[in-house]
Amino acid sequence: MELSKQTETLREYLYNLRDKFEHSTPPENVKDRSFFEKVKEETTPIYDLIATWEEDALQTVKEKKITVHPQQVISTRENMELLIMHSYYKDARRKRYMELYNSVLYIYDQVIRDL
Repeated sequence: MELSKQTETLREYLYNLRDKFEHSTPPENVKDRSFFEKVKEETTPIYDLIATWEEDALQTVKEKKITVHPQQVISTRENMELLIMHSYYKDARRKRYMELYNSVLYIYDQVIRDL
């Protein structure tokens, strides 16, 4: 899958995660095994894609095809991973969540624009 398609897909995941953060209820018990299994099943494709995206984006930065700094790519991956967990476990304030969300969205939009 090419980088622009990966980025579009990740942006869709990002929108879905925000929706989950804003409209779903957190687990009653964070140690609930069935909830953990559900989260793992739903998030594994996102984690796989974000890892692939990071490699491809860093390669594209090296080739100077996009105007994003390598550290921004790495931070975007880390922030996306935080958003995944915060979306399910609701362990961040809305302000912090939206700061992460907006920074990730900014980089995704920048990559799409450059490509």
